[in-house]
Amino acid sequence: MSRAKRRTSRRRFLEKGAAAAAGAAILAGAPRVVTASRTSDEVIVGQGDYRYRIEHGWSRLPDRYTWQTTHGVAVDKSGHLYVIHKGDDNRTDHPSIFVFDSEGKFIRAFGSQFQGGGHGLEVRQEGSEEFLYVAAYQQIKTIVKLTLTGEIVWERHAPMESGVYREGEDSDRTKARARDRFAPTNFAFADDGGFWLADGYGSFRIHRYDTDGVWVSCFGGPGTGEGTFQLPHGLWLDKRKGREPELVVTDRVHGTLQTFTPDGQYRQTVKGFGLPANIDVWENLMLVTELQARVSLLNEKNEVVARLGSGQERLEQIQDLRDQPGAWKDGQFIHPHDACFTSAGDIVVAEWVGTGRLSKLTRI
Repeated sequence: MSRAKRRTSRRRFLEKGAAAAAGAAILAGAPRVVTASRTSDEVIVGQGDYRYRIEHGWSRLPDRYTWQTTHGVAVDKSGHLYVIHKGDDNRTDHPSIFVFDSEGKFIRAFGSQFQGGGHGLEVRQEGSEEFLYVAAYQQIKTIVKLTLTGEIVWERHAPMESGVYREGEDSDRTKARARDRFAPTNFAFADDGGFWLADGYGSFRIHRYDTDGVWVSCFGGPGTGEGTFQLPHGLWLDKRKGREPELVVTDRVHGTLQTFTPDGQYRQTVKGFGLPANIDVWENLMLVTELQARVSLLNEKNEVVARLGSGQERLEQIQDLRDQPGAWKDGQFIHPHDACFTSAGDIVVAEWVGTGRLSKLTRI
């Protein structure tokens, strides 16, 4: 892509998020933002009881592999971290999923079939086993259930029985984004063994599947909010103590979270985010990654208690910052795309940058 085209793309990206950024500035109860502080050689982000020691570039790849735009992260019960990058579609022999131990040491790689379309992934415990769920978009257009070492359990394409896709979409691999196309982004898991899937770059719908990956129903679609979306990118089943279980969906272009009953009935909208991308939960905290350069933490009342790594000002000042690693600052994010909590409440953040960027945030 030419530099002129990248600049045009960048301007459009920021224009889409302008309304969300404005809302974030007036969010009721939002804390004073402290970008980062330094103690000796450590960089600290966060505020009050929510402070973290941040280490960028936490995991290292063997020389034979390279990062190609990090997208999704998830942790299994042993503490192993799974990372998926979008991958360059002209490098079909290169894996798109990397696995690291709890210290950031490389373990294995697989998933070359997702090159050019790797996006979301989650780890799920099912009985005595754990499985990896992968959502791949663009010309891949599939969802896959894998073992933790990469063997395929099942694979699904566009759910034609939903009635929302053009004829042949389940077999067409043309790279396209439209409301009658299938371009899935992320998963959330239901208590009955089934799951929800966000078709974030396609139909703007949330699909419900049973435990065998069979389509059941859907809700949403394009619209102005309160049950409809402008890019429903990430989702999570929120079961924090003191709350009724509800499905939370990041409505990215609107800069909001929308919540639903497990059967898809709209409940409420939480405003004030800069292009929210995905969600994770640990104890009473819910994290929201925001492509506009920060990660937000919400308590069980969905009140913002901390903003981590805020770097929106430099994102506006420096054109194409995502392509300039030399201009990145310790303690500031560029485009957080996904993040996950570890069992200890630490956080790993993956950013939407071409060179790949993983950051480990250790609780203080």
